[in-house]
Amino acid sequence: MNLQELQRTMAAAVMLPLTADEQMRETAGDGRAMTAVAESFIAANSRLSAFERLEIYNRQYWFRVLGALQEDFPALRAVVGARAFEALSIAYLGAHPSRSFTMRNLGSKLTDWLAAHPNFASRRHGLALDVARIEWAFVEAFDGAERVPLTLDQVATLDGDSRLGLQPHLRLIALDYPADELVLALHDREKQQTSEAGVKREEGRDAPVKLPKLRRRATWVAAHRVDLAVFYRRLEREEFQTLAAIRNGACLADAIGEGFANSRIPEARRAQRIREWFATWAELGWICAPDLESLVEESI
Repeated sequence: MNLQELQRTMAAAVMLPLTADEQMRETAGDGRAMTAVAESFIAANSRLSAFERLEIYNRQYWFRVLGALQEDFPALRAVVGARAFEALSIAYLGAHPSRSFTMRNLGSKLTDWLAAHPNFASRRHGLALDVARIEWAFVEAFDGAERVPLTLDQVATLDGDSRLGLQPHLRLIALDYPADELVLALHDREKQQTSEAGVKREEGRDAPVKLPKLRRRATWVAAHRVDLAVFYRRLEREEFQTLAAIRNGACLADAIGEGFANSRIPEARRAQRIREWFATWAELGWICAPDLESLVEESI
């Protein structure tokens, strides 16, 4: 084998899913015996066979990626249960293996994948999907870029033709359940359990947690970063739609029009609402000048 073939062969072997008892499989994806695959590029030593040496890497790879996904989605794990989350994670990573130098991107396709595979969350699928959306937004908000925000005085000079930008770290989340507070509570629970892990083992952690009754209700949330902390903020539907339109490149007049589409807010109260929104957005640093590169691309 040349170097490229060697790298691909080893990567495929290391990324091969483990057996149910966390051992390396005896057969490769192409049907070859893993003993033969291992011996094709790994030498045995005085203590371990080629298969056993390769198994060390195979197991450590899966322990690491499964652990990383669990760290990013602790609330989802609590909602579906530890065993179901492990099965979900293995199936997801089998379909979307790590393709990046960083573990940060592992969960980037999880919400779309979970939407297409409801059996992994059973009767809690809708809630689980919302929880996954919130937790991935947390990841994106935490390490998203930050640009210089507009001041309130600068915002006051805008007119209907103005185009704006939003902070790259600001994530807008449309939910079917009011699950944001639940996620925060489950994150606090996870932190407490982690701190107590060296003292005692909590019974029944494999099962889904008992949840308060959450009625299905459309909810809009923004995840944003202040310094190095991520916060969630509930939004009105009209506020959410206005922000989404701004992000999509609409001019200010059109964005406000889209925001109030099918709104029950009386016309007489809308101007005050808009003033309140922009004051809050400016205070939080959400509003920026538009991305010049995107404007150039649109004009071409």
